[in-house]
Amino acid sequence: MLLEDQRFLHEDLERLEQGISDRVLEDPRHIRDRLNRDHQISGFLNRIQHQSERLLEIYNDTEGLRAKEIQTISTGDPFDEFYKQLNEMRDFHRKYPNEPVENLERAYKRRAPGEGESATAEIDNLFTGEEAYGCFLDMTTLHEDYLNLPGVQSRRVTYLQYLNIFDHFTPPHCPIKRLEKTTDQYFAYVGRLGAYLESFLRRTRPLEDLDETFASIDHDFEKAWEDKAIPGWGDETQAAGPAAPVTEGTGEGIWCPDCEKEFKNENVYKSHLSGKKHLKAAEARKTNGAPVDGSVNGGVNGHSASKSASSAAKNLQERAIAEREHRIRKLASSMETVRSDTRVEVERKQGRTERERQQELDSLFAESAEPSMRPSGGADDDSDSSGDEKIYNPLKLPLAWDGKPIPYWLYKLHGLGVEFPCEICGNFVYMGRRAFDKHFNEARHIYGLKCLGITNTTLFREITGIEDALKLWDKITRDKKKEKSGGENVVQMEDAEGNVMPEKVYYDLQKQGLL
Repeated sequence: MLLEDQRFLHEDLERLEQGISDRVLEDPRHIRDRLNRDHQISGFLNRIQHQSERLLEIYNDTEGLRAKEIQTISTGDPFDEFYKQLNEMRDFHRKYPNEPVENLERAYKRRAPGEGESATAEIDNLFTGEEAYGCFLDMTTLHEDYLNLPGVQSRRVTYLQYLNIFDHFTPPHCPIKRLEKTTDQYFAYVGRLGAYLESFLRRTRPLEDLDETFASIDHDFEKAWEDKAIPGWGDETQAAGPAAPVTEGTGEGIWCPDCEKEFKNENVYKSHLSGKKHLKAAEARKTNGAPVDGSVNGGVNGHSASKSASSAAKNLQERAIAEREHRIRKLASSMETVRSDTRVEVERKQGRTERERQQELDSLFAESAEPSMRPSGGADDDSDSSGDEKIYNPLKLPLAWDGKPIPYWLYKLHGLGVEFPCEICGNFVYMGRRAFDKHFNEARHIYGLKCLGITNTTLFREITGIEDALKLWDKITRDKKKEKSGGENVVQMEDAEGNVMPEKVYYDLQKQGLL
C-alpha cells in the first residue's frame, strides 16, 4: 500500500505547514508562551524533514514496489485488488482491535488551555527557576566548580564577579597558570561550562541554525590554532643565552617561562637563574614535558622517542582545552545581553529580603499555573479571562521585567515619583534622579544643545533651561576671546641679566628696587 503511504505523507506535510503558519501568526506576550511556540515550530520543521525523506524514498522506488503496485491496479481487475486490501485491513484490526487512529486534523491544531494538558508543560521542564524561561543564566554550580580549581582556591570570587570573568582564561582575570590548565579537573570544568552554554542556546533559540554556528566556531579555532593566535596558548620558549625572549607579560621586560614572571632588569633576571625557586620551577616544568635549556640540543638517547610521544600527547591535550576555551568565548559573546541581564538580576536579588524573594517565586509559580487551571467555556470565558489579565496598578508604578508593578518601597527608594523637566530636551519630563542624571549624556540632550549652537556639552551638566545655557555659552566664548587677545597683547620686558617677564611684573620689581 505504498500509494496510500504516499498520500498520507503528502497530507501530513500540508497539515504541518498549516500548523506552522497558524503559530507564526500568533504574538505571545509572555516569554514562556513565545518559547513554547518556537519549540513547537522547531518540532514541526524536524518532522517535515523526516517525512520528506520518507516520501523521497517512495518516489525513488529503488526496489520497484511502487511501480509494481501501480501496474497491478491498472492492468488487473480493480475490484480484486480492492477486496484484497480490504481483507488485509480487516485482519489487521481483528488482531489489534484497540489500535488508535491518528487524526491529522487535530494533531497539529493549536490546543486551547482547557482542552487537556498544559500548553507549556515541556517548557516548564526545560529551564530552572533561576533561568526564568531563558531570561537569565544559572551558573551557581559552575561557580562552585570554578572556586575548587587549582590556582583559584586562594581567591574568593563572588558569583557576581564570576559572571564577568567566566569567559576570560588569561591573566589578570584568570589566575590559573598554563600548567594547571592541563589537569583533568580543569578539563572537566571547561567541558561542563561549554556544554551548559551550548544547551542554553539550543533551549532559548530553537529556530536558529545553531549547528552551522558551532561549525563556524570550530573552523575559526582551526585557523587560529594553526596561526598560534589562541590567547594564552602561544609557544613557550626560553632563551639559551643570558637574556630571555619577550614572549608574555607586558612585553616591556624579560619573561621567564619557568617562574612565569617578568623582570624589568636584565641583571635581576640573570641572578634569579641560580635561585632555588627558579631551579624548582624549572624541574617541575621539565617533568611536565615542557622544553627547558639544553633539552633541544641534548643529543639522541634512548628516551627521545618517549619524550616525543609525551610531547605529542600534551599537544593534543592543550589543543582540546584551547578548543573548549575558544568555544566558551564565542558563545559568551553571543549571549552578552542575557549576561548583563543576569548581573542586574543578581544585584537586585541581593538587595531583597528572603520574604520578598519568596513572594516573587510564589507569584511566578501562580502565573505559570494559571492557564492550566482556567476552565473551557467559549466566548464568555474568553471575555472573563481577558478581564482577569488586567494588572491592578492604582499608583501608576513602573512595570518590572515580568510585566508587574515594582514594589512601592523600591519606587520611593529611587525617587521615581519626582519629576525633572528639561527645557533643552523639549520640556521632556524625567522620572527619578537616576534617569535625569543619565540623560545629560544621551542623544536627545546633546542634540538640543547643538541646536542652540553649543558644541562643548560637557560643561553644561545640571543646566536644563535654554536661557541659562545661552548665558553660560556667551560667557565662555567671551572669556576665551579675552584670554586669547590678552595673551597676544602682552609686552615682554628684559632685565640686565637677560630674564624675560611681562611689563607689569617688570615695573613692580623696579619700584621695589629688586632690579
